[in-house]
Amino acid sequence: MAGYRWKTFFEEEDRPEKPRRFGVTEMSGPHYSLFSQNLLQDVFYSMGQFVDGLKFAGGSQSLMPKSYVKDITNLAHKHNVYVSTGDWAEHLQRGGPSAFKDYIEECKELGFDAIEIDVGSLGIPEEVLLRYVRLVKSGGLRAKPLFAVKFNKSDIPVNGDRAFGSYVVPTPQTSELVEDVHLLIRRAERCLEAGADMIMIDADDVCRQADSVRADIIAKVIGRLGLEKTMFEASNPKTSEWFIKQYGPRVNLFVDHSQVMDLECLRGCNLGKDHASVLSSSYFRF
Repeated sequence: MAGYRWKTFFEEEDRPEKPRRFGVTEMSGPHYSLFSQNLLQDVFYSMGQFVDGLKFAGGSQSLMPKSYVKDITNLAHKHNVYVSTGDWAEHLQRGGPSAFKDYIEECKELGFDAIEIDVGSLGIPEEVLLRYVRLVKSGGLRAKPLFAVKFNKSDIPVNGDRAFGSYVVPTPQTSELVEDVHLLIRRAERCLEAGADMIMIDADDVCRQADSVRADIIAKVIGRLGLEKTMFEASNPKTSEWFIKQYGPRVNLFVDHSQVMDLECLRGCNLGKDHASVLSSSYFRF
């Protein structure tokens, strides 16, 4: 065992020690199945140095007692893991403008560190989105807008010269979705200017499956926003392999909790052309 080389986090290696600005691994929390504190404790105890963030997916925290949510956030913080709300803010729209401020305060009380803002589900004007980002930052939390590559056709600005501040006739809402990576990038840049900490890219129509990854879209997003400010959802191990092969260990990825160890092995490997998964799909699955 004397020759075994333990994992370290030096600048000259794949990425530095936590807290990290790049090479971030965010894992999913409760969503389709119940996540016990014992299971989380096992994950953090065995792989805590590889996990940067924990995300409550699908608004699952809204179904749990507040005391239980608080216990989970405290457990995560003990292992230097930040906790994100996931995409839940869109359900507050019916409560009016004050509901979002109340939501921020409640998230702080429960121990959340980051609030994810699903831009597509919210369906709000760009200026309102920027105001939400500033509200989250002024509340002392991290703002993490989530963008999809497809927009409602009525939300895409119409080209043409017009005087600044002139009235624009509202376009009727439609159900037609149009791909517009340039609009995604422009709005993401404005969110970053407003103080957003990270831009999350929805996997749909971009990187849901490894054999249909939109490399052109991903290259444009990373080229304009940078690796440090973007995070991609890797919904399966093959997609994680694709990102590591293309962009190296410093890419920020959101993965299922069962893929954390596999992803960490990928980050530390020099992947060849015909690289197979480091661990089998059943390894360390809960």
